[in-house]
Amino acid sequence: MKRKTFVRGLALPLLAAGGLFAAGTGLVHAQAPVELQFYYPVAVGGPIAKTIDGFAAGFMKENPGVKVSPIYAGTYQETIVKALTAHKSGTPPVTSVLLSTDMFTLIDEEAIVPFDDFVKTADDKAWLGGFYKAFMMNSQTGGKTWGIPFQRSTVVMYWNKELFKEAGLDPNKPPATWAELKDAATKLTRKDASGKVTQWGVQIPSSGFPYWLFQTLTTPNDAILANEAGTAVKFDDPKVIEALQYWVDLGKAGIHPPGVVEWGTTPKDFFEKKAAIIYTTTGNLTNIKANAKFDFGVGMIPGNKRKGSPTGGGNFYIFKKSTPAQQDAAFKFVKWITQPERAAQWSMDTGYVAVSPAAYETDTLRKYGRDFPAALVARDQLPVSVAEFSTHDNQRVTKALNDGLQAALTGSKTPAQAMQDAQREADRILRASK
Repeated sequence: MKRKTFVRGLALPLLAAGGLFAAGTGLVHAQAPVELQFYYPVAVGGPIAKTIDGFAAGFMKENPGVKVSPIYAGTYQETIVKALTAHKSGTPPVTSVLLSTDMFTLIDEEAIVPFDDFVKTADDKAWLGGFYKAFMMNSQTGGKTWGIPFQRSTVVMYWNKELFKEAGLDPNKPPATWAELKDAATKLTRKDASGKVTQWGVQIPSSGFPYWLFQTLTTPNDAILANEAGTAVKFDDPKVIEALQYWVDLGKAGIHPPGVVEWGTTPKDFFEKKAAIIYTTTGNLTNIKANAKFDFGVGMIPGNKRKGSPTGGGNFYIFKKSTPAQQDAAFKFVKWITQPERAAQWSMDTGYVAVSPAAYETDTLRKYGRDFPAALVARDQLPVSVAEFSTHDNQRVTKALNDGLQAALTGSKTPAQAMQDAQREADRILRASK
């Protein structure tokens, strides 16, 4: 996902060329290149382009007949629109990294093909079975695999250890429950002489991906927002309303910013000590490591009835309206870029979670984890993680939920009214999917 302090998208056209040797003539007849357009949206901080450029060069070195050229494409939201528009016009990308939550939408539009069609060898099968199960929740449905995890994440909690010390809190003991979070945030909130807050105790962003951050509250309250088939939602579940009430109450207590909190500025607020505790993607870890001029901690999301976070981020998809040769080349590239050593490198360069246990067994990531234990928190949270919210007609259903969340956070509706209204709208939208 997810998610947007520094927004940049890439598209990589892969040009595959082969050659035929004409016996007895000494002439080489070049085959027409196979062009594979690769949309690559990026929406986090970190040196993403440099890493992708390195992967492109590495793939070309191992596959001399293929040329990979990065092209900027936009955010996740812009890229899914571009991809579906191109699909409808008959000229879609061959492969693209799009949100894992776009799976149902892409299936409904008959825009993609399952990866199972390309899995032929024992090595292929071992590769497909090697990803973390938590990431496959948003990658498989109906007994088929539609997306391959790559740019994947969970939400984690970051805290400023220096500010904890100043507030009389143990800098190495972050809040582990809702009650502890509220207590710590109260002690960490500071005001100036005029009574204006200069340092918020806790900040949970609610723009960009409100539904995703809301899952950091519904999951610990033991509520699941949608069924696995993506055909029904439970926004009006009392446990969901209770989770939203907790979020609203943090604001009412004056220890969390009021109203809608910007996703993109939240890491910056952390750097500038305007917020002592923040929730954001693990995909921001490298960004925060590079820019925080103080000792900080990374921890799992505080629990209530249980622990847990939603997974997030992007999957590779292969588009239907492309030639068999293009699809085969795309499958080869996706398999190549998700191998353990490259998944390990990607995790170190970006902060995203390496998508397979095998990646964490590599020497490079083992050493990195020993030297920088914060890099392992998101991985360790996977056993209690749940699928990111996703349904059929996902963008419209998600908008209904996001609108409800923002109505409650701004005070224009009570949490109960906001979720009941969102439920009615989602039921109306999803009627066609049942």
